[in-house]
Amino acid sequence: MRRHRTTTLVAGTALTAALALTGCGTLDTALGCVQAADAIATSVDRLSQAASNAGDPTQIEESLTAIDQELATLKEKTGNADLSKAVDGLSTGVEQVRTAVRDGDTTPDLKPVTDAAAEIGKVCTP
Repeated sequence: MRRHRTTTLVAGTALTAALALTGCGTLDTALGCVQAADAIATSVDRLSQAASNAGDPTQIEESLTAIDQELATLKEKTGNADLSKAVDGLSTGVEQVRTAVRDGDTTPDLKPVTDAAAEIGKVCTP
């Protein structure tokens, strides 16, 4: 639960900051980043829940796929080097979890995923 509150807080703070920006182009970009960060936070929360529910590989894979989709969307929209680096970090974490699950790990280490998702939240805060 603590991770969910943290990612929700990060996304909420980023949204508030984005709405305080001036200029439509900047606002649209920041808002898109915040929306993607929020979607990623939701997917990471689902991943955490799936991992804690006896490590259901199907639910874990669905959560990882949702994160991958949000990352693809976010990567298409960004020209920001810091955000690209954070997205790459989350992609790496997702692949590590996916590999662990495929290798039979029912309690994969989610820390790289949660840390990278938090970094995206930070980068998306204007």
